[in-house]
Amino acid sequence: MSNSERSKLSIVGAGAVGTSLAYAALIRESAREIALYDIQKAKVDAEVLDLAHGTQFTGSSRIIGGDDLDVVTGSDVVIITAGAKQHPGQSRLDLAAVNVGILRGLMPGLVERAPDAVYILVTNPCDILAVAAQKFSGLPSARVFASGTVLDSSRLRWLLAERTGVSTSSVHAMIVGEHGDSEFALWSQARIGPVPIQSWRPVDRAPVSADELDSIAEDVKTAAYRVIEGKGATNYAIGLSGARIAEAVLRDEGAILPVSSVLDGYHGISGVALAVPSIVDASGVSALIDVPFSEQEERQLQDSARTLHEELAKLGLG
Repeated sequence: MSNSERSKLSIVGAGAVGTSLAYAALIRESAREIALYDIQKAKVDAEVLDLAHGTQFTGSSRIIGGDDLDVVTGSDVVIITAGAKQHPGQSRLDLAAVNVGILRGLMPGLVERAPDAVYILVTNPCDILAVAAQKFSGLPSARVFASGTVLDSSRLRWLLAERTGVSTSSVHAMIVGEHGDSEFALWSQARIGPVPIQSWRPVDRAPVSADELDSIAEDVKTAAYRVIEGKGATNYAIGLSGARIAEAVLRDEGAILPVSSVLDGYHGISGVALAVPSIVDASGVSALIDVPFSEQEERQLQDSARTLHEELAKLGLG
């Protein structure tokens, strides 16, 4: 029996993100059992029923849920999507105080019911909330981390694939830092196949210029705002990326993903959660990869850290 066949994934919050994540996890067969929790009974019951009606077509996975926190009992992974919604023109950090308050009430009950779980924060601002959740839970930082820039990196790879005419899977590039306005592309380590991106010379199209790379990175940074302006929420891609992170834990993959855990001396940074290349397995974040940064990237990482330190201090979490 595989890990996924005997695993339980719980999702806290049955809004647009939580339900998209549950749907993605069912289709991808990320876990043997998926539990969906929300305080709104009618909403969560209806979502679970709708998802359950399709399980004939989703392999061996099953879906349960409700408004009783006991549905998360025995979870291997708990993904938290509950929180205030980001509105057009509102930054992720604007949501911080409200969502920290929600977490303060949630974490003790979750840990009581799922003491051995790995906890993944998707609610924004996810880097701030990773610090808060780790403090409120008392769990080691390896077991409480945020989705970080996994989605941002997927956006980056898609844009680069479109521009270069290769498959997304052949683009190796990451966004790191804050999941927010101070994030940046780690261009010094970006590759198309085995070729550094600055050295990529396609036969049938122009090389990607430095200005284009800057423009692509800016498009990634503002992508969520454009989606929110048009449809009110980002949900499908974050649902898929959340399921992907859960799989790395449930299947003990040792996958390298730019998730966001509380740092302790990484590039001299401690006490904040930032997305950096991390090894994700059954223990959570088992190691951080000490990637060489360019001088500019090092400055950008330190700027990201300062932004989050300032916000944590305002919230009394510094």
